[in-house]
Amino acid sequence: MPLRDGRLSHDIDPSDRPPQDACGVFGVWVPADQAPRAEVSKLTYYGLYALQHRGQESAGIAVSDGSRIVVYKDMGLVAQVFDESVLNTLRGHIAVGHCRYSTTGSPTWENAQPTFRSTDTGGLALVHNGNLINTPDLAARLEPGVLTATTDTEVLTALLATRDGGPLAAAREILPVTRGAYSLVFMDEGVLYAARDPEGIRPLVLGSLEDGGWVVASETAGLDIVGARFVREIEPGELIAIDGEGVRSERFAEPRPKGCLFEYVYLARPDTTIAGRSVQATRVEVGRRLAREHPVEADLVIPTPESGTPAAIGYAEASGIPYGQGLVKNSYVGRTFIQPSQTIRQLGIRLKLNPLREAIEGKRLVVVDDSIVRGNTQRAIVGMLRDAGAREVHVRISSPPVSWPCFYGIDFATRAELIAGNLSVEEIRDSIGADSLGYISLDELISASRIPKDNLCRACFDGVYPIPVEDAARGKHLLEVTR
Repeated sequence: MPLRDGRLSHDIDPSDRPPQDACGVFGVWVPADQAPRAEVSKLTYYGLYALQHRGQESAGIAVSDGSRIVVYKDMGLVAQVFDESVLNTLRGHIAVGHCRYSTTGSPTWENAQPTFRSTDTGGLALVHNGNLINTPDLAARLEPGVLTATTDTEVLTALLATRDGGPLAAAREILPVTRGAYSLVFMDEGVLYAARDPEGIRPLVLGSLEDGGWVVASETAGLDIVGARFVREIEPGELIAIDGEGVRSERFAEPRPKGCLFEYVYLARPDTTIAGRSVQATRVEVGRRLAREHPVEADLVIPTPESGTPAAIGYAEASGIPYGQGLVKNSYVGRTFIQPSQTIRQLGIRLKLNPLREAIEGKRLVVVDDSIVRGNTQRAIVGMLRDAGAREVHVRISSPPVSWPCFYGIDFATRAELIAGNLSVEEIRDSIGADSLGYISLDELISASRIPKDNLCRACFDGVYPIPVEDAARGKHLLEVTR
């Protein structure tokens, strides 16, 4: 549930939220003598700012000065949690940062990251993007009463902190038996570490700074904002350590690549690069293929801003139908500290979007969006466009029907709540009130990504889970019911 102060009010209508993003992780190491000038806390702040789209519930940064680790975290957006005075107290040469959307554990301060644990030699701070699927088994390895939070990340941090030999030895022992999606960045007082699950479901990249420092981030956009040069992706099943000796790499498992296909559809920023290909270029190409698969006679192609914009550009290009703006987005919705009243909530989508009547009146429209989850948003948009005078409304979706939940770091609705899990395409079209509805096929989406089909997780579209998930390991609150 949102906090009463409204900081989590990015959901205007709690009954119809979009797919909630995976989390954003960031880490930076600079030589100790560069620490005063580098200001790693501010580098991390800006890195998280670039990754804010991946999680808006809480944010946190941990910094080490070589002798101790200080952690600061709170509920809210990055810019709400941190200001100049706070960042100035976080001094050191190593930092890890996190912006969270909860996939295991409720959105509470205790569950915010970085997580921290004392060890025999000092401390360990860790941030995590993804979702583990054997959390109950991992938790059973711990002594009763050890956990102070209800997240899979807390379990993993406790395991790494309570093993002998330091974080590297602990990671070698624990990561091979950890199952699910995890892109990790963690640190002790002197070393920055990063690891990625053998399937590489969530992205993680390595960059270098001009002063000899190193950066790890969920997306290349997080490198760009701090002026880091992209070096490479952290490989599936890889564990790296960064200190004064440079970057040391080892494998803890054989890679079995299954990168998340939904990163291309919705999660990643369009200016991010995945597997050497721009997300923007992929989304535009998806739009072109969507136009070829589902042509229609129309006067104007408009996106649902901002998620549908790249695909709408591609659709217009391939179809020859002019591209234009038909909906104006209020960029500040979700940034308010005030929960909308019931009266305002009943206005629904108009809090987020408003039509440009003069652009759409009397027109046959193609409306392009990235996905349909429950259908309420699309239903409201179609109705709003008709009210504004649109003659026809044809909806085109740049992903296949989302029919299955995700257990690897995206908080989709349950299958019972997903409209495509219960209705046919024609039934969905009728439900949202469109004149026609077309989804891109799974094969065309995969082809546009340029990643081999067998190297992608497509579970939300086809129900084929690359890592089987037992019923006992499903559910956001699975650790809370046992406490």
